[in-house]
Amino acid sequence: MSSTVVKSVAVSEVLASVKRPPLYILVPALLVALCMLIPLVYLFLRAGQAQPDQLLELVFRPRNAQLLLNTLSLTGGVLLICTFLALPLAWLVTRTNIAAKRFLTILAVVPLAVPGYVMAYALLGVGGNMGALNQLFGIRVNNISGYWGAVWALSLYTYPYIFLNVRAALLGLDSSLEESAQSLGYSKSMVFLKIILPHLLPALLAGYMVVGLYVLGDFGAVALMRYEAFSYAIFTQYSGAFDRIYAAWLSIMLLALAVSFLVVEALILKRKRLASVGSGVTRPARMFELGKASPIAWLYILVVLGTSIGLPVAMLSYWLLIAPPDVSIFWQVPWTFLRSASAAAPAAILAAALALPVCYLSVRYPSRLTSMIERSTYIGYALPPLTLALAMVFFSLQTAYFFYQTLGLLIVTWTLATLALAMGPIRSAIMQTRANTEEAAYALGYSPAATFYHVMFPRLRRGILAALALVFLFCMKELPITFLLAPTGYSTLAVTVFSRTSEGMMAEAAPFAAAIVIFSSLSVGMVLNREKIKGSR
Repeated sequence: MSSTVVKSVAVSEVLASVKRPPLYILVPALLVALCMLIPLVYLFLRAGQAQPDQLLELVFRPRNAQLLLNTLSLTGGVLLICTFLALPLAWLVTRTNIAAKRFLTILAVVPLAVPGYVMAYALLGVGGNMGALNQLFGIRVNNISGYWGAVWALSLYTYPYIFLNVRAALLGLDSSLEESAQSLGYSKSMVFLKIILPHLLPALLAGYMVVGLYVLGDFGAVALMRYEAFSYAIFTQYSGAFDRIYAAWLSIMLLALAVSFLVVEALILKRKRLASVGSGVTRPARMFELGKASPIAWLYILVVLGTSIGLPVAMLSYWLLIAPPDVSIFWQVPWTFLRSASAAAPAAILAAALALPVCYLSVRYPSRLTSMIERSTYIGYALPPLTLALAMVFFSLQTAYFFYQTLGLLIVTWTLATLALAMGPIRSAIMQTRANTEEAAYALGYSPAATFYHVMFPRLRRGILAALALVFLFCMKELPITFLLAPTGYSTLAVTVFSRTSEGMMAEAAPFAAAIVIFSSLSVGMVLNREKIKGSR
C-alpha cells in the first residue's frame, strides 16, 4: 500500500513539473523568436544610418509618392480583376446547376501551379515580332507590358486564392437567411447585395489579404513587365545604384504599407457578427437553374480558364515544340532542378526543425509568452520578400561578413520566410494528439525527453512531412529572395526563367518554365487533397 502511495506521489510530482515548459523546448523556441527579429532589427539599423538632412530627402522624394501610387494602383487593379474572375466562378460551382462542378473546381485552382513570373513569360510571348501570333498567323500585336501586363500576370496567378475562400464561404452560408429575405419581398439582386455579399466579406478580405501581400512583395512579374512598383525600385536601388540606405527606407515604406493592409482588415471586421443566432441546423442552398443563361456561363468559364491555364500551356508548347531551343538547353534542366533542390531541401528540414519546438510549446504550454513566440514566426512570412532579403544582406555585411553571398545565407533566409508555412501542419498534428498519452508515459517512468521522442514524435510524422513538402515546394519556385541572395553563378529554375525572359530569350527559358509548372502542380495537388474538394453539398 505504501509503495503505491509513493509511486502516485512521484507521478504527481512529474506531472506538476511538466506543467512548466522544459528548457530543452523553451530555449530553442526563444532562439527561434530572436532569429525572427533579426531582419527587422538590421533593416532599421541600416535605415538609421542616414543623417537627419539625408533622411528628410530620402523619405520625401517625389519619386516615393509615385512609387506608392504605382504600387497601390497595381494592388487595386489585381484585386479588382481577381474579384471578377473568382466571385462569379465560385458562384457557378456552388449555387447553380452547372455540370462537372468538381472538375471545374479543380481547374479553377490549377493556375496556382503557374507562378506570376511564368505567367508574365507567357504574356510576353504572345506579341511582338518574334511572338507566337506573328510567327504562326502573321498577326502582329504589341507586347502586353507595363501596368496592364503586371496586373494581368498577377491576377491570372492569384485569383484562385480568392476563389477558394469565397467558395468555402458560399458552401457554409445558411440558406434560411436568403429565404427569410425573399419572404420579406427582397428581389434576388437585393438578397445578394444585402444578405449574401456582407456574409462573404470575411472570405473576400482573407483572399484580398493573401493576394495583396503577394502583390506588394512580387518582383518577378513586375520586373519582367518593366513596371516601377516598390519591389522593383528596391532591387534597382540595391543592385544598380548601390544606394543601400535608400533601399532600406524603401523597404520600410513597403513594410508599412503591408502592415496598413493588416490594420485595415482588422478595422473592417471589428465587431462584425455574421453567425446565425437562430435554432436549427444549416440547410444547403437551393441550386439556381441557369436555363438560357447557360451558354453565357460556359463562355465565361472558357475565357477565365482558357486564359489562366490555356495561355501559359499554349506558350510553353509553342516554344518547346514549334520554335524549340537548342537540344543542349534541355540537358541543363535536370542539373538546374537538382541545384534548386539542393538548397530547398535543407531549408525545408531547418524550417520543420525550428517549427517543432515552437508548436509544441504553444499547444502544450499556452501562455502570453508562448503566444508571443508563436506570433513571431509569422514575421518572415509577412515581410515582403525583397525587404526580408535586403535585411539579411545588411545583417551579413555588418555582423557576419563570411556569410554574405553564400548558399547558407539563402537557406537561412528561406527558412525565416517559410517558418509560418511549416507551423500549420505540425501544430495541427500536436493538437490532434491527446495530452493523456504523455501523462501515461510519465506514469510508466518515462522522462519528458524520452516521452517526446518515443510517444509524441511518431504521431507527428505526417505533420512534419507535410511541413517539409510545403516549404520545399515554396523554395523551389521562389524568385525575389533567391535573385538577391544567391551566390554568384548559382542559378535556380526560377532565376533561370527570369534571367532569360528578361533578355528576350523566350525559347531558352521555356524548358525551365515548363519544369517549374510541372513541379508546382504537386503543390496544387496538395491543396486539392487537403481541401477535399466536393462539387456540391
